[in-house]
Amino acid sequence: MNDPVAIERNRRGHDRFAGVYDKRHPEIFNDIEQERLAAALARAVSLAGEGRREPVRALDVGSGTGNLTGRLIALGAHVTAADLSTKLLAEVTRRYGTSGQVTTLALNGRNLEPIPDGTFDLALAYSVLHHVPDYGALVSEMARVVRPGGIVFIDHERAEGSWTAAEYQRFLREVVPAPPPRRWWYWLQPSRYWKRIKPALEWRRWIDARWMPEGDLHIWPNDHIEWARIERALADRGCVVVHSEEYLLFEPRYLRDVWESWRTRCADMRLLIARRAA
Repeated sequence: MNDPVAIERNRRGHDRFAGVYDKRHPEIFNDIEQERLAAALARAVSLAGEGRREPVRALDVGSGTGNLTGRLIALGAHVTAADLSTKLLAEVTRRYGTSGQVTTLALNGRNLEPIPDGTFDLALAYSVLHHVPDYGALVSEMARVVRPGGIVFIDHERAEGSWTAAEYQRFLREVVPAPPPRRWWYWLQPSRYWKRIKPALEWRRWIDARWMPEGDLHIWPNDHIEWARIERALADRGCVVVHSEEYLLFEPRYLRDVWESWRTRCADMRLLIARRAA
C-alpha cells in the first residue's frame, strides 16, 4: 500500500538535496558506472525503437537531476522526466530544457496518473524502486503506460542474493582500503568529530533508527526489493523479460584493481528489461 508519510518524506528529502544530489551519490556519478549505464540505455532505446521511424518516446520515472534523461536525449529520444521533487525537475529543465526533447511531469507518489495507457515506447526507473513504498504498483504502472511492444527498463536495484552471499561480504572486506595511519594533528580537527556527531543529532533517527534523509526504503536485509514481485507485476501486465543481468557496482572509494578482480565473481545490483506483448 502507498504510505503518504513515506511519500512526503521522500519528496522533502529530495527537494532538500536537489542542488547537491550528484555529489551525494558517487556510486552513480563515476565513469565506470556511467559507461555501463550508457550501454544499457542504448540497448533499451534500440529495443523500444524497433520498427519505428519516429523518435522513441521515453518516460524517465524518478528522473532526479536527469542522469538518464541526458543520455536518452543524446540517443535521440524525446523524454518526459517525471519526479516527486519539483526542485529536481527544475534542475532537469535547467540542464536539458533547451534541447527541445524534454518535458517534465510532477509525480504524486502513488501512480503515474494522468498519463494515458500506451503513451510511451519506453519507461525507465534507475535507482528508484527502493524509494517507493508500493514499488510493485509502480512497476505495474510503468507497464501500463508503455504501448504494446514497448519496453520497461529497471536498473540499479540490489540483487536479492547479495544480502546473504558470503562471496560478496569477502569482496567488501577486500575492496575498501584501510585508512592511512593517523597523524597527531588529525585529532585536532573539529570537522572530524562533527562528521560523527552530526548524524546522532538528527532527531528523526531517534524515533526511527532506519530514517534516511532521502526517504530510502527497502534497503535492509530484512526489508529489500523482491525481484519476484517485480516480475509478477510485469507478467500481470503482459510483459516478458527479454534481458536480465546482475553486476558488481563500482564506487570511487573502492580499490580499482580489487574491484576488477571480483567483478565476475559476485554481484550486488540487477538490471531488468521487459517487453509488453504486442
